[in-house]
Amino acid sequence: MKAVVFAAGLGTRMGEFTKSHPKALVEVGGRTMLERVLVRLRESGVREVVVNVHHFAEQIIEYLRANDSFGLDLHVSHERELLLETGGGILAAEKWLGGNEPVIVHNADILTDFPLDEMVAAHRSTGADATLLVAGRETSRYLLFDRDGRMHGWTNVATGAVRPDGFRPAPDMAFRAFGGVHVIEPSLLDAMKAYNDNLVARGAEADSRGICRFSIMDFYIDNCSGCGFTAYEPSHPYLWCDIGKPDSLARAQAMLSQVS
Repeated sequence: MKAVVFAAGLGTRMGEFTKSHPKALVEVGGRTMLERVLVRLRESGVREVVVNVHHFAEQIIEYLRANDSFGLDLHVSHERELLLETGGGILAAEKWLGGNEPVIVHNADILTDFPLDEMVAAHRSTGADATLLVAGRETSRYLLFDRDGRMHGWTNVATGAVRPDGFRPAPDMAFRAFGGVHVIEPSLLDAMKAYNDNLVARGAEADSRGICRFSIMDFYIDNCSGCGFTAYEPSHPYLWCDIGKPDSLARAQAMLSQVS
């Protein structure tokens, strides 16, 4: 099985650390977040991983080299020209993502311990194009799912914004927050390329390969009527923390101290 790990971001919310380091190398409980994610993927049966890089890219490349890629067949997708965000980042890794196996996509700043194999099994059982880790935690932005777990749209409850255009949430829809981990079918890349080409036609900034900067979440929202995107919620309680800010990093450290 294959995976993509997003490690290219600027990490501006992290403060001083990311002024001289990539966010993926921040340590939690004595181990970098990149190590934690890669080892977790390996232990879940993943053998081939693409790590995208941009911010202090050489530090990540050297770190992976020094650690023998943590026993993985590892590829580095270097976004030298343009930081492509999550959607563009997946498209830039396309040449490594072929085949019939689903691909796990994991943010490097998500600390979690839910069973990835259970998520992949759930994805396969539904025949979805993509399966998204979600939870009922409080936030301002929610994905909206029907009773069968299929995604229909997005809303910002603070502003009242709703997407895609013309979507009106049904009263029984579930409001769920995205958890930074998803499983996609390689066949979804064709729809992503068409989405990217449309952005290019509308004048969006692109690198020399014609790949635009766009969020995978924007792609999901704009394509949820034509593609099958489903929710996954782990069957048992699990640890989860986005370590993107100093206060959440401290919270993650506290979480690990409680379970160690």
